[in-house]
Amino acid sequence: MILELDCGNSFIKWRVLEVDGAPASSEGVVSSDAALIDGLIALPGLLLTRCRLVSVRAQEETEQLVEALVSAFGVSVSCAVSAREMAGVRNGYDDFERLGLDRWLAMLGGYKLASGACLVLDFGTAATADFIAADGEHLGGFICPGLPLMRNQLRTHTRKIRYDDAAAERALERLLPGHTTVEAVERGCTLMLRGFVLTQLELARSYWGDDFTVFLTGGDADLVSAAVPQARIVPDLVFVGLAMACPLF
Repeated sequence: MILELDCGNSFIKWRVLEVDGAPASSEGVVSSDAALIDGLIALPGLLLTRCRLVSVRAQEETEQLVEALVSAFGVSVSCAVSAREMAGVRNGYDDFERLGLDRWLAMLGGYKLASGACLVLDFGTAATADFIAADGEHLGGFICPGLPLMRNQLRTHTRKIRYDDAAAERALERLLPGHTTVEAVERGCTLMLRGFVLTQLELARSYWGDDFTVFLTGGDADLVSAAVPQARIVPDLVFVGLAMACPLF
């Protein structure tokens, strides 16, 4: 069995594959290393043989997780690393190692699935956009706060903004002007993300006309999907790229 991990700024997304390339037999999202280990130990019949991961966390944090996995399961761990070029995609950053690994792997996955020019839009803690031309050249990208960051900043700096996650979910049932603070905040932030999407689409069309594929990924991708109905929603796009960056022979 193969364990795949996407270690983001806020959460760890995981899945277990019976064999490489097979659909996930188990998967989940946790908020800590301890919760990950405990959750995996609780899986019946788990016999891990290999593990691959991508992490945008500090090196020390990533090393601690790797040590915990080795200690708990005796499994070898392969960690994705930056590259100037891989699988036909050329990293467009001046310093290629400064490009976030999650973005890099999503780009690899998107380019493989599109077999041509693509726009990769990822909505997690941050919202990111990356443009990959038909010849694999990464034209650069954009980063802005995602919904969690926007919401938390308003909660932190505005004393009267207080509501729970259930209220936030109810507020997003419609996108009409809000009549409560929770509606105004949640709907306003969602519309900001949709505006971000529309500007990226406009730029992509200036490059390639209509000859490109749009990918939506990340935990909040569904919130913007109505703004780009032609997009392919691929929740595990980073894992597609992870398998390319860390092949298990």
